[in-house]
Amino acid sequence: MRMLHLGLRVTDLERSIAFYTAVGFATIGSVPGTAFGSLTMLQLPGDPFVSLELVHDPARPVRDISAVNHLVIQVDDLGATIAGLAGRGVTAEPPTDPAPGMRLAWLTDPDGYRIELVQWPPGHPAGMTAADLI
Repeated sequence: MRMLHLGLRVTDLERSIAFYTAVGFATIGSVPGTAFGSLTMLQLPGDPFVSLELVHDPARPVRDISAVNHLVIQVDDLGATIAGLAGRGVTAEPPTDPAPGMRLAWLTDPDGYRIELVQWPPGHPAGMTAADLI
């Protein structure tokens, strides 16, 4: 089994696409008119699959984001990522260093969803492992 993607309901599709594109996602396709609303598939560079699906139905705007705590995006160089985001009009909170070699910064999308940017220490596997929880 494998997790494929998260479907995230958004209020203003164009505003959300602009934000997530500025973050680094590419739109790879859409499916209009489903029972959920329109579905827009997003993929990060280097990922083989869609990792985020924006779900939009004008009749169902986002009113409560409390069910989603946050999304996490791994970056290679947090400083360069934050600078690039700023150049595209996306503001990140100041980075923190919660563990040796690990750096974090936070973004907030147009609907208020929180996005954690994480830079792992050199040699760390891609993604979180059980060793990170000790």
